[in-house]
Amino acid sequence: MPERFIINMATEKKSFVIRIDAETLAAVEKWAADEFRSINGQIEWILSEALKKAKRNPNHLHED
Repeated sequence: MPERFIINMATEKKSFVIRIDAETLAAVEKWAADEFRSINGQIEWILSEALKKAKRNPNHLHED
C-alpha cells in the first residue's frame, strides 16, 4: 500500500453514532476533562491506544 494512501486514511475523519451507557460516558467525560481533551478526542485516543496494543493500528502496520 503506498505511504500516501496511509497518510490520507489517517487524516480523513468519519462521523458515526455511538450508544454508550450513562456510567461509562460519565467516566469518559471525567477522564477527558482530567486530560484536557474533548470527549470525542478522548474516545479517539482510547481507540488509538487499543489498536496499538493489539498491533492493529493501520498507521503503524510495519512497526515491530
